[in-house]
Amino acid sequence: MMSRHNNVSCMSRTIAQKTNALGFPKAGELIEITGAHELEAMDRAALNLLYQHAHSSGNLGEPGAEWELPMHVLRPSKHQSNDRVRDSLDRLMRVIVNVPYKDMKTGEPRTIKTHLFEFFDLSNDEGGPRSTVRYGLPKKLQPIIAQSAHWGRIRAELICSMTSKYAVALYEIVQLRAEMERSVETFSIDRFRDLLGVPPGRLTRGPDFVRRVLEPAELEVNGLTDLGVKLEVRREKGPRSAIVAVTVAWWKKEGDEFREALRERQRPKFGRMARLRGAVEEPVL
Repeated sequence: MMSRHNNVSCMSRTIAQKTNALGFPKAGELIEITGAHELEAMDRAALNLLYQHAHSSGNLGEPGAEWELPMHVLRPSKHQSNDRVRDSLDRLMRVIVNVPYKDMKTGEPRTIKTHLFEFFDLSNDEGGPRSTVRYGLPKKLQPIIAQSAHWGRIRAELICSMTSKYAVALYEIVQLRAEMERSVETFSIDRFRDLLGVPPGRLTRGPDFVRRVLEPAELEVNGLTDLGVKLEVRREKGPRSAIVAVTVAWWKKEGDEFREALRERQRPKFGRMARLRGAVEEPVL
């Protein structure tokens, strides 16, 4: 599968791209990680905030580069303490993911098993107004990011507005493909589960998978982002048989569809899923 970004010239590399109003360029290799099923929605939000800061610093491709970010930037809400941030950092350090990449010397497709971060260095006074997080990336992961030639523009602040980790993953998947000539792709069920981070052995029944994974992911991406998506399952035989594939279609929003997503992003997270399902009426002012 090729996109217009798959050019190995220096200027086409992910790290050469600038963050702009459409988001920061996140390497496709990082978007299509698998094994991240332990991460929750707020963990994925923190992950993107940390990678966005590293990318915008301009030294992401430098071996041994380190970065520092105020702790409060990673809080899911300004009203919450740093305890949840610390829990997220613990999970981000603990998880081991599979990162697909192409060997630059041989061209061989390979997969590296790695942590997402080398370390987190926290202020002892985590609750203080000047508390920070210092961090670095694994030495084996940095060259993969530095050589990446395909990316999706990810708006980290938009991800912070999501409540479903599956919506975060789906958003990144379609953003990676947003500039392709075609706007539909079919994934095997095993591949799609891996990309969305569905825990192995969980939600294996078709109705559970649709209700708890596909529906909330589709609702939040449609309700909050600048892209519309449609998910359709393909079953082995009949309507009650096992799901064997998921087809994803996407399009750029315009007009009222675009403006409604913008309005929803400005509303509180509380009650969001109910609003998106149409279960709550907005008060008449």
